[in-house]
Amino acid sequence: MHMPLRPHDPQLWIDQLFSAKAAQSGGVVRRNKIWVAREIGRARFEDEVRKRGFHLIETTQQLVVICNPGYIRLVF
Repeated sequence: MHMPLRPHDPQLWIDQLFSAKAAQSGGVVRRNKIWVAREIGRARFEDEVRKRGFHLIETTQQLVVICNPGYIRLVF
């Protein structure tokens, strides 16, 4: 099975991430923190999430984007 090549253009990477069905439907996308840093850089990623009005949650290994600008409440 042939795996597609990773885009080397940061804008292409961002466009692909935020055009995903989950991102378009108000869902959740997650990416490994190390992978984000390597592909586009943490600051650029945070800027892109903020620009869209989405919410960003950081866990030990993952960056989780709530692709909805509405109110959220962390229950526990």
